[in-house]
Amino acid sequence: MTGGPTRVLLADDHVVVRHGLRLVLEEDGAFEVVAEAGDGAEAVELTLRGDIDLAVLDVSMPRLTGIQAARRLAEHRPGVRTLILSMHDNEQFFFEALRAGASGYVLKAAAHEDLLRACHAAMRGEPFLYPKGVAALVREYLERGPEAVAADPLTLRESEVLKLIAESLTTREISAVLHIAEKTVERHRSNILEKLGLRDRVALTRYAIRRGLVEP
Repeated sequence: MTGGPTRVLLADDHVVVRHGLRLVLEEDGAFEVVAEAGDGAEAVELTLRGDIDLAVLDVSMPRLTGIQAARRLAEHRPGVRTLILSMHDNEQFFFEALRAGASGYVLKAAAHEDLLRACHAAMRGEPFLYPKGVAALVREYLERGPEAVAADPLTLRESEVLKLIAESLTTREISAVLHIAEKTVERHRSNILEKLGLRDRVALTRYAIRRGLVEP
């Protein structure tokens, strides 16, 4: 981390939303927005290439979701703190964000109140949990134990391939986005179908929508 303000990347596929978030953050002298991204893959690329301390990632973006991007960053740049920003008060997304290594989950509806607190908490190494998220975490733990929420059966790379399949990208296009061979894409597609017990792209797209990888 730099000695000055915390260097922040904002990732959201809506320019107006990014502008609003920038205003909220830059009202506080502790934060400086140094990069913006319109999708999850760009967010990862900019963060890995730049000197970023904190990445604020919208949960629903093209190419990579915010949660997928957070997983990538946790793997390749563990020193970068991440926050997931979402319009969805959704327990599945909340638990997946925590599993991906995010420092917190902030609802867009409360961003004007919670975003700065979440950013400060993340940079102190503390989690930020919105009230309903805390309640969900406690309830799941008490009812079902610490392994309450079943992990996604897919690997990180498989979930990335699935998202792009659901976005109607061809094998060649997926290969280019993920920087992997076309044969590797096809192997991942076969593994995904086998793991999920599905037969075709339509079924895969429906599954991706249910998992929140793409919007209906």
